[in-house]
Amino acid sequence: MPEQGDQKGARRALVVLLGVVFVNIAGFGVVIPLLPFYGRAFHASAFQIGVMFSAFSAGQFFAEAFWGRLSDRIGRRPVLIVTIFGTAAAYAALAFAPNIAAACALRLVGGLMSGNISTIQGYLADVTPAEQRPGRMGLLGAAFSMGFVTGPALGGLLARPADGVAGFHLPLLTAAALAGLAALGVVLFVRETRAAHPMTPPPTPRLESLADAFRHPVIARLLIMTFVVVSGFAGIEATYGLWTQARFGWGPRQIGFAFMAIGVTGAVAQGLITGRLARRYGAAAVLTGGLVLVGAGMAIQFASPNWLVAMAGLFTVALGQSLTFPNIAALISQAAPAGRQGEMLGLNMAGNCLARFGGPLYAAAAFQHVSIGAPFATAALLIAPALYFAVRVARQTRSAP
Repeated sequence: MPEQGDQKGARRALVVLLGVVFVNIAGFGVVIPLLPFYGRAFHASAFQIGVMFSAFSAGQFFAEAFWGRLSDRIGRRPVLIVTIFGTAAAYAALAFAPNIAAACALRLVGGLMSGNISTIQGYLADVTPAEQRPGRMGLLGAAFSMGFVTGPALGGLLARPADGVAGFHLPLLTAAALAGLAALGVVLFVRETRAAHPMTPPPTPRLESLADAFRHPVIARLLIMTFVVVSGFAGIEATYGLWTQARFGWGPRQIGFAFMAIGVTGAVAQGLITGRLARRYGAAAVLTGGLVLVGAGMAIQFASPNWLVAMAGLFTVALGQSLTFPNIAALISQAAPAGRQGEMLGLNMAGNCLARFGGPLYAAAAFQHVSIGAPFATAALLIAPALYFAVRVARQTRSAP
């Protein structure tokens, strides 16, 4: 009977966590599709818009491993409360930024507060047996995707780009309100899953943690793979609004609905397909297949003659990512030493953030100085080295005892 109670508690914790993630990501989704148009309201160049995207990721890079290690030490709940309330404050301040430089600075602060993905993944790992983690990571991805279903559509409907910067006040304040609601949900409903250990030794320094990770034959390759794939995708994300505006004359509303459509794709794939495929074929094999789809989708968008073909490519990328990233997180959590899951997942997210820092910068420069399709071509080419590492991981996990 106690075991049955533990299972019910774990399921209840999972439902609460997924709800918090959904509301928080809905707020994030309100903002992301609007940023290129928000930057244009300040008369920013494509490169300055890329800097605005990168500033957020720079903050996440410095914060992610810190929050992950801290959550291992003091518990997941206090870290989630502080970071999500901080995110709400950053969105509210961004609504009233006086210029593009201030907007970039506030995006940096927002990134510092949003570096909590590894904490969420660590919470999920705490309440999930190892063999169920690929499926549960898929459910977490589905909650993210459903947030992106709601957020971009809401942002596109609320934005009024014809009114200049003032036309973005309402969607940004809505994002702040959603983040605040998610933080309140943590305060009221999320229970701690790790006991605080104030007398534990200080956390391993980041460079030492990184050295440990790169000595591990599976974790090292997964970290490199995350960096390579995300850098290409982040470049697309930062320039997508500008690209569709130049190619098809799209504005915030069309971009919002496009992001909503891929959110539906991701939610269905991660909620219904990812876990089942991972259980049947193994996380590494499904990860490899997902990378193939991501590369194909990027190539389709690069060569698309019209917006319908471009959307088909975008759907293909969304499906591929739904198979790729949950299985990367699951493989890292399975391979990490006991008690260091949050730390290793934090390193993975730090690499993710570093890629998201560099990706928008090179993509914006390529968009502005090479061609508007250059970011897609680069992202497709980056899949080749990622596939090499995925194959090596598959071989390593098959040969592991």
